[in-house]
Parts: sequence; structure tokens; C-alpha cells
Amino acid sequence: MMVYLSCTLRSKIMAKLPEETLSTIFSLMRQLAEGIEEASAAEWQLFEQYGETSETLGELEELQSARERLTVPYSALHNLLLKVLEYQPVAPNATLELLAQTIENGQTAIDVGAASVRDVKRSWNLP
Repeated sequence: MMVYLSCTLRSKIMAKLPEETLSTIFSLMRQLAEGIEEASAAEWQLFEQYGETSETLGELEELQSARERLTVPYSALHNLLLKVLEYQPVAPNATLELLAQTIENGQTAIDVGAASVRDVKRSWNLP
């Protein structure tokens, strides 16, 4: 799907994005938001149950890093989508290519962030 999405974005003549692309962006932003919330909740649970000690410090930093890795593509998608929607009559190819790359990065960030949160929760028996 990513190859199709990239080609679709790069070949657009009008600034209006296809419905499939908008759905992909909004779905991805929702998944990123859920990942941010999950990482924040796990960080809070770990801190509340075990405190900030030499044993938990690495995992607390890992959860904070996971949250930040998810926040960057979320913010970038929001900003790029707004720019594309404002361009008339044509969005520049460079902006559309950046949007396609940001979508790919967001999908990767979700996978990496979820793995980090899952590992910390498993290690510390967090819900």
C-alpha cells in the first residue's frame, strides 16, 4: 500500500488528497496518539509503583523516548497535512514526497514504540 500511496501522492495534479490517503493519515494519527498515551501511561505506572531508582531509570527513559518517537511523526503529519490542504492549486512534489515519507516513518514509529512499551510492561509486570 505504501508504494501506491507514494505514487498517488507524487502524481497529484490538484491539492486535494485522495480519500484513501486522508483515511491513511487519520488512521495513522489515531494509532500514534494511542501509542503516545500508552507510553505515557506505562511510564506513569512504572514510576508510581517502583519510583525512580537505578533499576527503573533505564526503562523510564525508554518509555519517554518511545513517547517522543511517536510524537514527532504525529506532529509532522498534522503540520504537513495542513500545508497540503492550504496549497492551491497544486501542492509541491517535495511536500507530497515529505508527506509520504512521514507516513512511512509514522508506521515504523508505531511498531518500535509498541515493542518498547510491551517489553517494559512485561519486565515489570505492569497492566
